[in-house]
Amino acid sequence: MSADAAISRLWPAPSAAPLDDTELTALYGRTDRPRLRVNFVTSVDGAVSLDGYSAGLSGVPDKRVFGLLRMLCDGLLVAAGTLRHEGYGAVRLDAARRAWRRAHGLAEYPTLVVVSGSLDLDPAQAAFADAPVRPVVLTHAAAEAPPGLTEVADLVRCGADRVDLAAGLAELRRRGLSQVLCEGGPHLFGALTAADLVDEVCLTVAPLLAGAGPGRIAAGPAGGHRELPLRHVLAAADGVLMLRYARAAQANANANANTEAEANAEANPDAANAEANPDAAPAPAPAAAS
Repeated sequence: MSADAAISRLWPAPSAAPLDDTELTALYGRTDRPRLRVNFVTSVDGAVSLDGYSAGLSGVPDKRVFGLLRMLCDGLLVAAGTLRHEGYGAVRLDAARRAWRRAHGLAEYPTLVVVSGSLDLDPAQAAFADAPVRPVVLTHAAAEAPPGLTEVADLVRCGADRVDLAAGLAELRRRGLSQVLCEGGPHLFGALTAADLVDEVCLTVAPLLAGAGPGRIAAGPAGGHRELPLRHVLAAADGVLMLRYARAAQANANANANTEAEANAEANPDAANAEANPDAAPAPAPAAAS
C-alpha cells in the first residue's frame, strides 16, 4: 500500500498505525440483515462536486474506500442522471476483490441498479453494454423504454407514475441483493432519506471550501429529521476525513461481523483485503445534482 493511500483510525480506539485492507473491511463489513448504505464525498462546506464532477473532491484514500464499499455490496444503486453525467462504465473489480467475493460466497461483481423515471438511458453506454452482470433498472409503469434497453438490462416497474423506492428495494432483496450501496446523486439521496430508507451513510470530507455554486449531497423536498449516530472516524495523510454513520440495528450487526473479522486478522496478520427526481443530472449550478 502506498503512503498516499494510508488511512488510520481517529475514533473510537485511536491509532496512528495505518489500517490494512483486512482491518478496513472489518470496519465497513457486511451485515446479516438488509442494508441500504449511501456513500458520498463532500467539501468542508458541503459541496457534492468540484468543477462539476465528484471526482474533483476524491483522492487516493477515498478511492480506496470507494472500491472497498463496492466489493462489499450486492447491488450498486445510482440515479440515471449520475450515471450519464459521471460517465459510468461497467462495474468491475480487480482480481483481489473478486477473489474476496468468491471466498465469501458472493458473485464476482455487484449488480448495477439504475433508478430512472424517464428511461432516458443509452443501451450502448458501457455501464450496460459491457456489464459483467446484467444491470437492473428501477422505473415506473408509465415510463417508455427506448429501443434496445431490455436487451441489456432487466426493467423493474415499481409505482404507477413515479418510482416507488421502497418497492424497488424490496424487489432487489427478493433477487438476493440485500446489501445495497447507493452512490447518488443528491436527488436520489434526498428521496431515499425522505422515505426513511437510509440505514447508513459513509461520508468522505475533503479539506477544502468549494464556495457557492455546487449542489449539496442531498436535494429535493424537505423531510423529517432522523438520528444517525456516528460509528467511526478515519483520517488520511492528506487531511481527508472518512465518517461512518449508521442506525443502531446496522451498527450492532456490523459489530458482530467486525469481531469475527478482527479475530481472523489476528490469526492471520498477513491476510489481504429517485423518487423526488432520480434523473436529475449533476452540474455545478445549484439546481443540478449528481
